[in-house]
Amino acid sequence: MDIKIRRVTGRRDLRKFIGFPYKLFKGNTFWCPPLRIDEKKTLSRKRNPAFEFCEAEYFLAYKKNRLVGRIAGIINHKANDKWNEKLVRFGWIDFIDDPAVSEALISAVVEWGKSKGMTGIQGPLGFSDMDNEGMLIKGFDEQATMASIYNYSYYPEHMFRMGFEKAADWIQYEFLISEEIPDKVERISELVMKKYGLHVLKAKSSKDLLPYGKKMFTTLNQAFDKLYGYSTLSERQMDDYVKTYFNFIRPEFVALVLDEKDDVVGFGITMPSLTRALQKCNGKLFPFGFIYLLRAMKKNETMDMYVNGVRPDYQGKGVNSLYYNEMQKEYIRHHVKKAVTNPQLEDNAKALTIWKNFNGRQHLTRRCWIKHF
Repeated sequence: MDIKIRRVTGRRDLRKFIGFPYKLFKGNTFWCPPLRIDEKKTLSRKRNPAFEFCEAEYFLAYKKNRLVGRIAGIINHKANDKWNEKLVRFGWIDFIDDPAVSEALISAVVEWGKSKGMTGIQGPLGFSDMDNEGMLIKGFDEQATMASIYNYSYYPEHMFRMGFEKAADWIQYEFLISEEIPDKVERISELVMKKYGLHVLKAKSSKDLLPYGKKMFTTLNQAFDKLYGYSTLSERQMDDYVKTYFNFIRPEFVALVLDEKDDVVGFGITMPSLTRALQKCNGKLFPFGFIYLLRAMKKNETMDMYVNGVRPDYQGKGVNSLYYNEMQKEYIRHHVKKAVTNPQLEDNAKALTIWKNFNGRQHLTRRCWIKHF
């Protein structure tokens, strides 16, 4: 059966592009719908600061005039220059279980990439590491988080069929919150703070966090610099993320580790899980979606650990124990029962050793695929 690929050319096509997964995953209790307004902003050439160094094209797949798939092609010139590569990224990939559809979508991005001088394709990746990345290959019957991709089990089968290979895997942990923090952990935290002259910011409101927002993202750039495919956040991107997220997060679930100069040397950002709320509102804020989200933010037994990092010159010195210790105190205080980590590269040993101290399980694995032309 012939598959027709159409390039997204206007607002109507973009609405279809954004709306397709809501139909594909309808009734799926594990998928976390993204906020449609956020998707629109991220994909907008005018509103997403990443387009200062990225270019992109979006494609829709049709079979018998029925929409059956979508994909985004992205060229991140900054990342390609940094890693000395010529790779086109694919992201926002969703399709029905038909090899002809997935092949047509990938082929569309490959041909576009070739026309731009690229020599390979990798993904799923976004414009930056702040976008969701990695195709789920383990944990199809596990609850997805707002900051991660969910897909059906046939997706990786299609990738293998098309000759893609593993480029990198991200893993996630779910762990139960204990009712008290061991004295050993407290002693270690106190020793680390005293030895290196550090302290944890006690923010009472989002306004207390705002002055440290850009410092945090600067530390993130330094901490993530050597990680697979990382694209350094620009000044404009950092400003945009601070403006977008720092007015929304709950300060008690954010831990910033500061040195004597008040610079951020480590950080952990967590939020109450919004998965169930987003499922209820189907990714829409109105007319009642914002109410579900506000309720989830106010009272929740599950936390999503979005992003954390330690400045390179402080890595291996126990700084991560400081922000995890502080966040766990808040979890206990707010009767949180479990937390889910953000995706972390499986070979990032520095980040993964911390989970040995918690009652958890590694339950999700996501993969970045690669194929050269």
